[in-house]
Formats: sequence, structure tokens, C-alpha cells
Amino acid sequence: MESRKRTFVRALVAAVVLTAAGGAALAQAPPVKIGLLATLEGPFAAGGQDGIRGAELTVRQRNGVVAGRKIEIIKASSDAKPDVAVNATRKLVEQDKVDIMVGPLSGSEGIAVKEYSKTQPNITFINGSSGAQATTLVNPSPNFFRFNTDGGQWMMGLGKAALDKGYKRVMVIAEDYAFPYSQVQGFMTEYCRLGGKVPVKAWVPLGGKDYSSVIARIPKNVDALVVVLGGADAVNFLNQYEQAGGDKPLIGGSITVSQDILNYRGKRRESLVGTIAGAPIADAYDTPEWKAFVADYRKNFPDGYPSPSLFALVYYFNMKATLDGLEAVKGDLSDGQKKYREALTKLVLKTPVGDVRLDQNRQAIGTTFITEVVKDAQGNLYNKVLRKLDNVNQTLGQPPAEFKIGSRDEPNCP
Repeated sequence: MESRKRTFVRALVAAVVLTAAGGAALAQAPPVKIGLLATLEGPFAAGGQDGIRGAELTVRQRNGVVAGRKIEIIKASSDAKPDVAVNATRKLVEQDKVDIMVGPLSGSEGIAVKEYSKTQPNITFINGSSGAQATTLVNPSPNFFRFNTDGGQWMMGLGKAALDKGYKRVMVIAEDYAFPYSQVQGFMTEYCRLGGKVPVKAWVPLGGKDYSSVIARIPKNVDALVVVLGGADAVNFLNQYEQAGGDKPLIGGSITVSQDILNYRGKRRESLVGTIAGAPIADAYDTPEWKAFVADYRKNFPDGYPSPSLFALVYYFNMKATLDGLEAVKGDLSDGQKKYREALTKLVLKTPVGDVRLDQNRQAIGTTFITEVVKDAQGNLYNKVLRKLDNVNQTLGQPPAEFKIGSRDEPNCP
């Protein structure tokens, strides 16, 4: 009997030692350092802050640990300028020694960071929310991944919706940089093919404050305005258009009807009601997955918006892909992160709005919504779903050899 007791005690002690050793090994696994870049200054500051919320949400959902490795987030800020974004990224990579980069937010920033990624072959770069087509469609980088669809993809189906509303002639007013080029090209690809006319396009500077000359150019014989302005630019334009007595209906770019704009407390926002738009998000999407995502966002960020903005959702996509890939390789970032990148390439990302897969350029194929701004009983504005398009690819269903990259010099269809 005494012998059996001694044997049991030895076995128990051994088990405790092994458990402690295993726990020590787990505790000694180094953290994964992830650089997180967003525009927290300039015209997109509000959207950038919500992008940070979206990225942080997926980290919180895992309690900050993936495959036994703690996730350490190091944040940096940009102001939507490409050189500032690259300098902030360079600091995270070369000084802070992050393992993975997530960001940036804006289109031209994305192109610049993509080019910088080619100089850092041992670091994996994953997009934030930037949506310029050229980031992945022109000279793609082997270590830059984008799990969000781009600005052109977000406008797929909007041309037909505009014609269905009777908008046969429109004027485009858009910021003069890469993302709006993609949005306008995505809209015009379908709109012009179906017979719509775009007699005038006005490209305005990012961060502009005076839109009087643009408003004065609006022809009387257009049926609507296609407005692709974001953040403070959108607010400034809407206020000045109101003051000028403007009454044309609006067709919104994706960032023009995001929650950071719909929650602006100004008079002109009321005239956004009825605005149709294209986007990767629809506030009133009625599925359990979307409702659970919105509820989790509200629970974690009571200071956020009534519904996550486009920026929150897309940063969530890309950070979730970052962590899902780490889970798939059990946190292994060895050998120049080769296994990790292979896992990302094959990943089918489960998101609140449907599955996302990557094409040969490591660019997302995913969902687009056609939406309309409506007002609820409490006076909040939100986007209801008019149409959902699945598996939208970067060339909008056209053969890649025939697809044109959007640019400010693209001909009108007068």
C-alpha cells in the first residue's frame, strides 16, 4: 500500500513538472509584433480611428493570443500622404522591428507602401483599407496582400442602379488621387456601357476647403452628381453645396456614405437620404454574422458609431486574415515567413459579409453592395441594401488584357 502511494506521488510530481515546463515554454514564445498604420491626422482622421477599432476588435476576439503567441500591436499615424505613410511604415519595420505590417488606409498610400514592401522581403505586408486598383494590379509585390476588394470593385453595379433611377447624365466630383480614380472608373465601366453620359468631371485636391468654383461648374442638364469625397472633404462640400442651394440628387462613392460621414451632425447630411452608392459594406445587412459583428463592435467600442464604418470593417478583414494566417501555421514565421505567406495565399477568409479569396496578385475577390441612405426613427442615417453582388473580381468580370486601370485622364462618355 505504501509503495503504491509513493508511486502515485512521484507520478503526480512528474505531471506537475511537465505542465510547468510546458507553460514556461508557452510563456517564452516571443510575441508577434504587428505594425498597425492608419491615417489619424488630416481629412480621414475619423475614418482612421474607426479603422483602428476594427483591427483591434479581431485581436480582442482572440484575447490577444494566436497559436500560443501574444499579439503585440505597435501603432503609427499617417495623414493620407504617400511619403508620410512610407516614413511611418519604415520606422515600424526598421526601428521597431515588427514581424508583420497592417495598413495603410488611403489609396495612394497603399501604392507607395506596396513599393516599399519590395525592399523588405522578409516582412509580410497586409493592407489596411486602401483601395486603389494599381496597388495589386500593377507591378504587384510578392509580400503585399490585400484581403479587401478595391475601389473599382466597390462600384460594380452602381452604374445600372443610377440608370434605373433615371440618372442618364451625371457630373463627377472626386478627389484627385488614386482611390477616386478607381471608384470613378468602376462606376463608368458599367454606366457608360449601358448608355449613361458623363459630360463633366471635376478633380479636386485632397484636403480641399473651398468648393465654390466646382459648384459653379455644375451643368443644369445633368440629372445627378457622382460625389467621391471622404472625411472632412465630404463634409465641406456638402455644407457648401447646401449653402449654394444645390438640389441635384447624389450618387455616392463608398467613402462618401460611410458611417463617419453619416454621423456628421450637420444640416446637409439630411439631404444624403436617398443617395445610392456602392461599397463593401451595408449597415442594414440582415444576416446573423453581420448582426453579431455589429453587436461586438458596439460592445467593445461604446464611443464608436451606431454601426461600424467602411474603415472599421475593412481593417477588421485584413487584421483577421493576419491572425488567421498565423493560426494556420501555428505562429511559425521562420524561413522568411514562407509558410505564413503560403497560408495567406490559400486562405478563405470568413467575414461578416461573406467569404473572401485572393487572386493571383494576392488581391481580394469578394462582396459588393449597392445601397441607399435612409433615416431611422431615431434620426440616424444608415445604408440599406438594394442589391448584393458576390465574387466580384478586380477586373469587374472583364478579361484582364482588356481591363483599363482608372486614371484622371480617362475619357468621358459625353
